[in-house]
Amino acid sequence: MASRPLKAALTLAAAAAFSLSAVPAQAADPDPSVWTDLTDTYTATGEYAYAPLAVADGFTPLACVPGVGYRYVNTDNVGETEAEEPAALLYDDGPNGRRLIGVEWIVPAGAGVTRPTLFGQEFQGPETLPTPLVSSYTLRAWIYRTNPSGLFSPTHPDVTCAPASAPSTSSEPDWLADLDWTDLVT
Repeated sequence: MASRPLKAALTLAAAAAFSLSAVPAQAADPDPSVWTDLTDTYTATGEYAYAPLAVADGFTPLACVPGVGYRYVNTDNVGETEAEEPAALLYDDGPNGRRLIGVEWIVPAGAGVTRPTLFGQEFQGPETLPTPLVSSYTLRAWIYRTNPSGLFSPTHPDVTCAPASAPSTSSEPDWLADLDWTDLVT
């Protein structure tokens, strides 16, 4: 008879473990429906997991900023507040080159510009960003690397910069740079 309560306890423990594993591990997360709203962002940016493809599509790499990483900025998207048009892709140094860790929307601050909102989140700032971005409102979403501070936290505590880090337009071997990636992406 003792095995029946034991089976019930094990079943309950397993059910609890499965239900917890389905929840993203982000602190201070907003409404869970935001993950559905971020689907367009994933779809639009997933191909840029390989940083040279971002450069080929007009994203310009900037120097690393501790807590943010390397910003690859597409100035055509600066000022946009559409989910599928982030102005910057955020990268960190990984064991095999740069790895995509998040995205950022950037809206220049100025007279008459109100603080934008996206995904139910108010943009942070205004903050002074490196040229050519200057004073801007920003919203970062750490969608490719879990941030213990939260999905929309302005900084990521695990993102650091290597000494004398500089922007890179290419992190691949020479033979890889010679490949024509446009046929694979389109």
